Amino acid sequence: MFGRKKEEPSAQSVVDQAYAIAPESGAGKGAPTPKRKDQEAARKRPLVPTDRKASKAAERVAIQDQRQKMRQALDTGDEKFLPLRDKGPQKRYTRDYVDARFSLGEYLMFGALLFVVVSLIIPPTSAGISYVLIGFWIMFLAVFVDVFILSRKLRKRLTEKFGEVERGSIWYGCMRALQFRKLRLPKPQVKRGQYPA
Repeated sequence: MFGRKKEEPSAQSVVDQAYAIAPESGAGKGAPTPKRKDQEAARKRPLVPTDRKASKAAERVAIQDQRQKMRQALDTGDEKFLPLRDKGPQKRYTRDYVDARFSLGEYLMFGALLFVVVSLIIPPTSAGISYVLIGFWIMFLAVFVDVFILSRKLRKRLTEKFGEVERGSIWYGCMRALQFRKLRLPKPQVKRGQYPA
């Protein structure tokens, strides 16, 4: 009642028959126009594949291939396979500009780690801990000022080059400036001092 009829040919067999008949009929002028229902049947594909294991394996291979291409793109900077957050000419310009300059934010994590280690060594009751804390806050303030200056310069450069600043580009550049240079993804494609034109 609700199942498929056994007598109906599958969509794939209709496609195979259509391709088998096409060369013999001599497609082009003088050949009869194919019937509409035959053309529609030739275009149909089953929603659920007959061999699910094979389709899952093929899907898994396609996903692995896509991930491999994305990993290579993160190393080489190839725009075609980069993740969506890294795509676009403004993002590329932002990356190159941030990678070309020296940023204090690169070393913020190392400073925080050093602060934690020193605060474990020095007893909290001693006067030395207050100097360490003041030093950490000075470093944090210096990083904040550096990122603020970067955002202003980046906004000016992007406006000059592209006419308007794409939403999220400044934040993207600031977050990249806070990462250690060797750990940035996509990997830097320019040397220090090699600013984009």
